[in-house]
Amino acid sequence: MGVYVALMDDTYPSTDEQQSVHLDYRYPDVPVELNRFLPLVKWLLAIPHYIVLAFLHIGAVVAVIVAWFAILFTGRYPRGIFDYVEGVIRWNNRVLGYAFVLITDRYPPFRLRP
Repeated sequence: MGVYVALMDDTYPSTDEQQSVHLDYRYPDVPVELNRFLPLVKWLLAIPHYIVLAFLHIGAVVAVIVAWFAILFTGRYPRGIFDYVEGVIRWNNRVLGYAFVLITDRYPPFRLRP
């Protein structure tokens, strides 16, 4: 749904069929890869990411508005804006996977690219 709202996909999200965008998390080997006590503080360790992501989300909203006008007049989503919005979504998913979904103990990097 977020990809549709960000104008990155123009097919309306279905409620009964497969979605056009998929997010797959690798299931961790829990006894080997995850620390037992780190989930108690992961949400706290991710606070710097929350602050940076708040500003990036504001920038992404502005970028989507600019992209809407670009699509309206040129018929194309500018590649730089697309990459920026995609990077913000990617960064957000990495932080969610670390702090809330608890699939990794590796601290997420501060970057938009993979």
